[in-house]
Amino acid sequence: MSLLIRAATPADVADLVTWNTAMAWETEHKRLEPEVLRRGVAAVLEQPRRGFYLVAERAGAAVGSLLVTFEWSDWRCGDFWWIQSVYVAPAARRGGVFRALYTAVQQRAAAAGAVGLRLYVETENRHAQATYEGLGMQRCHYFMYEMPLAPVS
Repeated sequence: MSLLIRAATPADVADLVTWNTAMAWETEHKRLEPEVLRRGVAAVLEQPRRGFYLVAERAGAAVGSLLVTFEWSDWRCGDFWWIQSVYVAPAARRGGVFRALYTAVQQRAAAAGAVGLRLYVETENRHAQATYEGLGMQRCHYFMYEMPLAPVS
């Protein structure tokens, strides 16, 4: 069955919250605060400057999603599009869902004049790394650092 890739709507918030919760547990064994996450997902839908979610549907059922956010590059005078919060429902994995979502992001980014796509991946997630490399993405030479400024739930 073919996949439909569409922009998320407020009707998708429950799925996006569920999937982000599952992804955080699967990748980092981190439990997210449900109400904070729900507000965070809704905030993206309410303010497009923050980014957008894409949802993949198969036979009318949502089976996966991702978030795109923007990072301005003064060096390149354009936006990098960051792919984040990727989740594919377990029953739909290895069925081309991420590939279809990625292709949609790539097409939209090119049409919008973005200067590139970026994402980060857990250092031990070799399966995801192979998937990204198979789509033509290249591992970059930067390490990522962070400093939380608010309590992490």
